[in-house]
Amino acid sequence: MDLPATRLNAEIATAPQLTPDAMAAAAAAGFRSVVNNRPDFEGGPDQPSNAAIEAAARAAGLEYAFLPVAGGFQTPEQVQAMAELMERLPKPVLAFCRSGARSGRLYALSLEHRQQR
Repeated sequence: MDLPATRLNAEIATAPQLTPDAMAAAAAAGFRSVVNNRPDFEGGPDQPSNAAIEAAARAAGLEYAFLPVAGGFQTPEQVQAMAELMERLPKPVLAFCRSGARSGRLYALSLEHRQQR
């Protein structure tokens, strides 16, 4: 399976919506953790559930975190939570949402937050 990930730097890449089947490909590509930034069923009933993706990620040996954020706005609490995940999770991390853009914005804000500490 081709993994549609965009590497931002050595610690993280972003991707559009991933499926449970993509978790084995993520592990094979060298990722050690996955962060799901997409709320369950934001895209309707055909969107894979967080629970299904998490189960597949753990079965593939990946760490997993669910940090759902709305498409247009990330709260300070969500930025802080992402910063904490980036400090704690094994790298590299693969973060995803609908298109990958939201995960990229959240990561950039969390990086600023981490640098201000």
